[in-house]
Amino acid sequence: MSAFDELDLPPALLSAIAARGYTEPTPIQAGIIPHVLAGRDVIGQAQTGTGKTAAFALPLLARLDPAVAAPQVLILAPTRELAGQVAETCSAYAGGLPHAKVATIYGGAGYRDQLRALRQGATVVVGTPGRVMDHLRRGTLETGSLRCLVLDEADEMLRMGFIEDVEWILEQLPRDRQMALFSATMPGPIRSIAKRHLDDPIAVRPASPSTAATTVDQRCWFMRGCDKTEAVARMIEGEETDGVLVFTRTKAATTEVATALVARGIQAEVLNGDMPQERREAVVARFRAGGLDVLVATDVAARGLDVPRISHVINRDLPGDPETYIHRIGRTGRAGRSGAAISCVHPRERGFLRTIERRSGQPIAEMELPSAATINRRRGERFAARVLAQADGDLGQFEQLAASLIAEHGLDPVRAVAAMARLIHGSDELFVDEVPRTREPRRPAAGKREGRGDGARRQLDRSGLRFRLDVGHVHGARPGMIVGAIANELGLPGHAIGAIRIHDAYATVVLPEDLDRQ
Repeated sequence: MSAFDELDLPPALLSAIAARGYTEPTPIQAGIIPHVLAGRDVIGQAQTGTGKTAAFALPLLARLDPAVAAPQVLILAPTRELAGQVAETCSAYAGGLPHAKVATIYGGAGYRDQLRALRQGATVVVGTPGRVMDHLRRGTLETGSLRCLVLDEADEMLRMGFIEDVEWILEQLPRDRQMALFSATMPGPIRSIAKRHLDDPIAVRPASPSTAATTVDQRCWFMRGCDKTEAVARMIEGEETDGVLVFTRTKAATTEVATALVARGIQAEVLNGDMPQERREAVVARFRAGGLDVLVATDVAARGLDVPRISHVINRDLPGDPETYIHRIGRTGRAGRSGAAISCVHPRERGFLRTIERRSGQPIAEMELPSAATINRRRGERFAARVLAQADGDLGQFEQLAASLIAEHGLDPVRAVAAMARLIHGSDELFVDEVPRTREPRRPAAGKREGRGDGARRQLDRSGLRFRLDVGHVHGARPGMIVGAIANELGLPGHAIGAIRIHDAYATVVLPEDLDRQ
């Protein structure tokens, strides 16, 4: 397929596609769109960042019945962030379709706005499994006009323990509806769902890179001496970089990292799901043009990002699977250019790192952080360059003031220059100290300490922090339920969640020791 205008999409959608700067469909879009337009059930096996949202959003929007002001499409996503991103993408494409109204329903938000959106004739509903179940039980989500269900990132829903919820939702929907299932991998339970609930589906699996590009120098830093945000800042200051893309696990972490970098005089911005589309596009345009040195993003927000000047990809947090890692680092080292990928790794993640090495087909060398001497030399050079740039210009009254200070107060010229430099730089120290080569062990406080949220207490475990949760067998707690709740609330990948033990009235779970800094 050579262009979108060959896909039999209506003019309003083609205009929306052109406005976003897209001219040719990605492989997953070219493979999926014709079949969804024809009403077929489909299975799309594709990674985040391949354009799969548009692959189902465009044909489903095209098939909406303008005469029906009720939910016609239901899209299930595993997380609030992804649900919001999918809904925003659908809304952007639907701008020229007055009958297309998108509602987002997910946990952690009030019901009032969600109910209002549903009652005002939402035709496309995007939600997380738990909140969709709530609305179905309450009778506030109508399904009588539903024409299609989309399961987005089905394997992630499996990992988070939502598959039983998805099965329940499927049982409540009309039998004659169309279904589209998207999953990066196809584990047994996902294949089972596809076999039971899809009708003679068309499977589309575009070729994707199975190994990392040989032009990318892959390295890792094992946490010790400082936290990950400080480490990322030192990596950026100590490396020869052009554009740097930093990946974090959560939206909150994007803000934390960007704020820390700006405080060091590095031009950095965030890219996350809380930002409106117009703002995100402006930030990416600045980054592309060289107006920003660093972009700090989540995986979902960085989908489709392709900026040739990216010289470094830094994983402040490792992703949840090796395929996402390969996709992340593939944003550098393109078109024959060299690039670097650096990951911050907790010692507990060594096994997962080996899995990534096998999957990427390349070794990942351990590195130390740039030395304080290297960083301080670079800082000194940058500061000297600023001073020399001013010295080449007309200093006017400032030159007279300096001469007066030296003459009238007997001030040493070196002290005078240093005092003016302090005024320019501010009260913060210009230079950094060396990071200790060994990490101080975390010492447990006496007794139990209060943890995150009500009913959670934590202790130091040999492999991390052991949290006590006030749910157990008598409450119907299951390991999948606990994994799903923790992964959704804290944004932790499955490999970071340790041993779970369920007792009659409570449960314990081991989480990363550095949880407070993630």
